[in-house]
Amino acid sequence: MSGINKVILVGHLGKDPEVRYLDGGVTVASFPLATSETYNKDGKKIEQTEWHNIVMWRGLADTASKYLKKGKLIYLEGKLRTRSFEDREGHKKYSTEIVAENFTMLGRKTDFENEQNDQLRTAKPEDSSEIAKEDKPMNYETGEAADDVLPF
Repeated sequence: MSGINKVILVGHLGKDPEVRYLDGGVTVASFPLATSETYNKDGKKIEQTEWHNIVMWRGLADTASKYLKKGKLIYLEGKLRTRSFEDREGHKKYSTEIVAENFTMLGRKTDFENEQNDQLRTAKPEDSSEIAKEDKPMNYETGEAADDVLPF
């Protein structure tokens, strides 16, 4: 029996994606993603924020570099990956990151309107005016409004 390695996050980008190009033209984008939860402790409202290291590869990285910016809210699916490496002193270190498999930009259409390029707007020209009127999350793959805030 195989295991399941699945991560689902909804959070805000901590900074613009950092994009690198590896040998063979492979694109890699990385950025921190903040998720927050609120709870009550001794009658006081406490907010706890977790920071996640996100890595995106190839076409997903290219898309992230075009459309994602610091502060944007996204829904992301991926898997956990832990790498080990040696620091300058020769000590073994570990880094855990989420390798993204897909993401959806959340928020109103107007949140992304100024940042979208013409390719997304013309992907389905007949839908563009309809989408602009709606207050729904955007799906980065199609440029269309998503039906639900979360796909589950």
